[in-house]
Amino acid sequence: MSNVSDRWLFWGPTLIWASTWHVILYQLASGVPVLNSVGWRFALAALMLAGLARWQGASLKLPGSAHGLMLATGIVQYSGNYFSVYEAERHIPTGLVAVLFCLMVFGNALSGRVFFGQRVSARFLGASAGGVVGVVMIFWPEIAATGARPTAAYGLLLGLAAVLAACIGNVLTLTLTRRGLALVPVLAWSMGYGAVFLLLMSVVTGQGLHFAWQPSYIASLLYLSVFGSVVAFVLYFKLAQRQGTARAALTGVVIPVIALGISALLEGWRPTALSLAGMALCLGSIYTATRQR
Repeated sequence: MSNVSDRWLFWGPTLIWASTWHVILYQLASGVPVLNSVGWRFALAALMLAGLARWQGASLKLPGSAHGLMLATGIVQYSGNYFSVYEAERHIPTGLVAVLFCLMVFGNALSGRVFFGQRVSARFLGASAGGVVGVVMIFWPEIAATGARPTAAYGLLLGLAAVLAACIGNVLTLTLTRRGLALVPVLAWSMGYGAVFLLLMSVVTGQGLHFAWQPSYIASLLYLSVFGSVVAFVLYFKLAQRQGTARAALTGVVIPVIALGISALLEGWRPTALSLAGMALCLGSIYTATRQR
């Protein structure tokens, strides 16, 4: 992984997570409860990460003191974060959820400065703000209609909770790796704990354990586990280790642009002049934020 360029570390998770917006639709259409689908996703990902760790020669036996943080990471990032996103999209448009996740750039910049001493320039923050404005322009028709939804405030709180959970999860994971622990075993344990928590919650809340043997459900589950969880998170955290949490979070600004391109091809979405202008502003802002001085 040390020979992988920063460019690939950025665009790898960006392209993968942009595609998962469409793939998740097959999970939602199956009728399987969200707690189950997300739980199966991270359970399978945890097993694959454990296998990858053994293949790399990394030990899965980590210090007992690390398991408390990995349990917290699993509950916060891989349970609370993803469940909140799925639930938020039941109450507010997906466009507004995308805008909220763009704000993760600033949350990561603040947490990176406080916990790891990582500085970001005014140019970076200004360009990031431009990217957020671009995403707002892209989804403006959806955002403008949010007020008509009776549970919009609840959905907005869930979306903000998801962003906060993601920021906290980043800090916890990088804290563990800065203690000298290998990234892949840390992710394997964290996702495993998150999966167990989600499935237990499904049982406790009376939803039970369900699975769909439909080809579309199995194929989408495999894609979300292998690429959306294992590959994307390994690349993302490698990027965060190299360039800081704020720069890694820029993936969340450009993901909606690519996701809508996929939607245009597969779901019939048609861009407007405002959305095209927003895409241009977003991509231009990302270029400004990431280019070298």
